[in-house]
Order: sequence, then C-alpha cells, then structure tokens
Amino acid sequence: MYQVMIFLHIIGALALGFYLFLPFVFGRIGKLSLAAREGTVSAVSSLNRYAQIGLVVQLLTGGYLIGKGEYSVPWMIVIVVLFLAIGAFSGIMGKPLRLILEGIRQNKSVTVEEGKLRTLSALLSVTVLLISFFMVFSTII
Repeated sequence: MYQVMIFLHIIGALALGFYLFLPFVFGRIGKLSLAAREGTVSAVSSLNRYAQIGLVVQLLTGGYLIGKGEYSVPWMIVIVVLFLAIGAFSGIMGKPLRLILEGIRQNKSVTVEEGKLRTLSALLSVTVLLISFFMVFSTII
C-alpha cells in the first residue's frame, strides 16, 4: 500500500508541476492576439482545475505518508503552510482567469487581471519550488 501511495503522490506532484511554467506563460500573454490570448487563458483555466485535483491527491496521499514516516514537527508545519499557500494561490487565480475570458469576449481591457495573474503565478511557482525542495530534503528542518 505504501508504494501505491508514493506513486499517487508523485502523480499529484507532476500535476502541480504545471504551476512552475505559469510565470513564463503569463509573461508573454500580452504579446498574443486576442484569439490566442483567449485560448491560452481558457487552457490555463482548465489546467488549473486539474492541478487542483492533483493538490487534493497530494493532501490525501501526503497525509497517509506522513502517518507512516518519521518527520519532525517543524517540517510538517512548513509543509502544511506551503500546501495551504498553494491551494490559496491556485484558488485565487480562478477569478482573474474568468474575468480575463469575459473581458476578451467583450473587448474590454484586462491589463489589471493580467497583472494579478502574473503576480499570483510567480508566487505559486516559488511556493511549488519551495515545497518540492522541502519534500526532497525532509531532514533539513
């Protein structure tokens, strides 16, 4: 059972890997045509939902693995805080994504929402990198 949970945990981590590329996507989105921008934002919105499902998989399998392992309490606190931050940032991204799609369809300016997405995607990317670092080096704390 432990090996199955490890496998599922790695699958969930791969789903979160999508967040590492978002700052690059949103950094170039302003240079795209409206149709390409709409398609990109629509794809990111769909992929964000799948990554959030991966986050739930991470929660369930990670809880099981923590119960079976020997981890320090500070490490567990750091991981839970980073996990909650990833969930918060990915959830907050949903509204600007929706507003950008509506704005593009109505030919309105969406520069404010694009700025929010650039910021959120950078924070999300850094948070995913941090949690990955602490997962690999669990004895550091």
